[in-house]
Amino acid sequence: MALPLAQQQSIFAWGGDVPSTPEDILARYLHLREISKKVHEEVLKCVSDDALLNHARRLGLAQGKRLLLEDMDEIYYLYDLAIYTAPADRSRAIDRYAKSAMFEAQSDEGLMLDAMRRSQFAILLIEQRHDAVGLIATDILRNSKVWLLDVGIESSMHDGELIATRLLTPEAFSMTAGVMVPFEIEMLKEVCMRLPQRLANGKLSRVADDRRFAEAVYNLALADGVMDRVAYLDLADEA
Repeated sequence: MALPLAQQQSIFAWGGDVPSTPEDILARYLHLREISKKVHEEVLKCVSDDALLNHARRLGLAQGKRLLLEDMDEIYYLYDLAIYTAPADRSRAIDRYAKSAMFEAQSDEGLMLDAMRRSQFAILLIEQRHDAVGLIATDILRNSKVWLLDVGIESSMHDGELIATRLLTPEAFSMTAGVMVPFEIEMLKEVCMRLPQRLANGKLSRVADDRRFAEAVYNLALADGVMDRVAYLDLADEA
């Protein structure tokens, strides 16, 4: 499975009258991230215990009706799959929540909810620091550039490193949905081996959009102990 060369294009400029100082951009990011955290908490109310257990079993984190977590942070992988993915014959929790949410379309809450519904699971190659704030990365599966804002990742990742994460893009910048996996390019072959052959042999961007891709990444990371190198920061820590 050959990886495409990254497209060189400038997509990191603010448009219109949006403030563009590093301080203003960071404040905007933190504001939207706080909204996303609250929306995640509300969406989880649309997720049944049985749905969480089903995801846990598929990740090897449950036996019968009992969760088997070596670290409580592992539950975030269940939350991610339960909120953003669903079999073809079922609706996603994020979409069910959107039907009942009373956010105004032009509000920041509405903006963030729409970004969450349009989320994309990606493998990012960290390229360099952005001139203002954040990172410039390449989504190696979609052959596109990403302006990523994430205080924890920016402080801990080096140029040339890879991460797998779910991206939310509410404005010119993207942020993570809260879950990330340190990635090595050799892992891509192993991930694809865990997918149905017909899917694994398809176009990379289509593979990434399939709900089973994120599940396979999490499954491999948990099985190989990759997540032992990850620590999650609360929003208060990011600020």
